[in-house]
Amino acid sequence: MKKQLIRAAATSVLGLSLMTGFAAADVTGPTGPSSTNTSHVSSRETHKVTNNNNVGVSNSNGQGASTGTANASGNTTAGGATSGAAANGNSFGGSVSVANNSASAMSGGAGAQAASADVTGPTGPNSYNSASSHSSVYTNVQNNNNLSVTNTSSQSASSGSANVSGNTTGGSATSGNASNSNTSSFTINVTN
Repeated sequence: MKKQLIRAAATSVLGLSLMTGFAAADVTGPTGPSSTNTSHVSSRETHKVTNNNNVGVSNSNGQGASTGTANASGNTTAGGATSGAAANGNSFGGSVSVANNSASAMSGGAGAQAASADVTGPTGPNSYNSASSHSSVYTNVQNNNNLSVTNTSSQSASSGSANVSGNTTGGSATSGNASNSNTSSFTINVTN
């Protein structure tokens, strides 16, 4: 009498992951004399993860500030001429966070599922009995991260002229301040 079991396997699909469930194969006696009794189970788990992260940040800031002309001229008694201040301000900031799941997170990190192969019960004389199991996990993770930050700031500031001329008694002329300010900050965090 001859009993032979080649393979038992169960397969389910989860996302990009192929996972085998619990697999069991049993040869249960009694078996006849000089019989060959083989039980083999194979369990395989495959993960493939590809993360493509393309993050681009661009900031362009152009500013110009100028004060007018202050002029006191052609007067018998000149008073004062004052030009006010001109100012620009700019602030730019931001943050980007990218988090990708790893292959172990897809299966909960459990690894290959259990595999059981057994030859049980009485077997006949001169019988060949073999029980074997094989479990394997294959993981492939590819991370492609392309990050770029560009910040351009173009600024100009000019102060107008202050002129006192052609007066019998001269007064004062004051030109105001011209100023620009720019602050930029950015943070990119990528976790694979």
